[in-house]
Amino acid sequence: MADALAVHGWQHVYSGKVRDLYEHPEHPSLMLVIASDRVSAFDHVLEPGIPGKGALLTQLTHWWFARLAEGEHPVANHLADAGSGAALPAVPAEVADRAMLVKRLDMHPIECVVRGYLTGSGWAEYRASGTVCGIPLPAGLTDGDRLPEPLYTPAFKAPLGEHDENISFERSVELVSAPIAEALRDASLAIFRRASDIALERGVILADTKFEFGTDPATGALTLADEVLTSDSSRYWDASLYAAGGPSRMDSFDKQIVRDWLAAHWDKTGEPPALPAEIVERTAARYRELIARLCG
Repeated sequence: MADALAVHGWQHVYSGKVRDLYEHPEHPSLMLVIASDRVSAFDHVLEPGIPGKGALLTQLTHWWFARLAEGEHPVANHLADAGSGAALPAVPAEVADRAMLVKRLDMHPIECVVRGYLTGSGWAEYRASGTVCGIPLPAGLTDGDRLPEPLYTPAFKAPLGEHDENISFERSVELVSAPIAEALRDASLAIFRRASDIALERGVILADTKFEFGTDPATGALTLADEVLTSDSSRYWDASLYAAGGPSRMDSFDKQIVRDWLAAHWDKTGEPPALPAEIVERTAARYRELIARLCG
């Protein structure tokens, strides 16, 4: 993985596959989250990155945070509030389009996955056992079918470099307590349903997604964190293509192009090959198209 960017006034503390985290010596309750242009697949960071990807993911996260903060049941998020009266450090101009200034939370070690449609790893398990993450489903479903109800299928967030582990709801209770596990489940399902309605109004199906939450140490409130409902954390389909059926009905607005190319050109041993320029551009175009469809 490439070295994290040096950002004036901020100290780098952690890098994931895509995002880099920084802290400020004068503002210990805040963090700077910078989305890079790195792209990963099969637990490897690939070369080259997708130009503009970090800015697009950040733009979409901000858009969704704003939508979810509206209405009768606003969803608390981790963005630092300029209206709180506290002086906030400036976001450096060189990363402003792909950075979020956020509150430091006590993060829960649960990846909150919600599936509205049967596909991907869920489809593979269903074919083998008639279940998804151990949850029985009706017989006769096919790849891409809408599920009778959205499924909440939590995962335990593994240390960097290791695979996240699908877990039962009962296991999540053991990890974080019953009240928190129930709050994570209920919030995830409510946000998924709300986001699905918003996306469908714009001709896009939200097939599945994952959320991360923490507790705000200042208020004790469950708080939505990290990227949210982006094309890296979610599977989106074109509603009109889906309705028409055919082989392209589940073409997704994400890095599936990268996964497909890599699966066809790499046996998953050693270092993955460099991505061709044509694959990079097609992937970037899918990210841009989703932004245009959702945000206008």
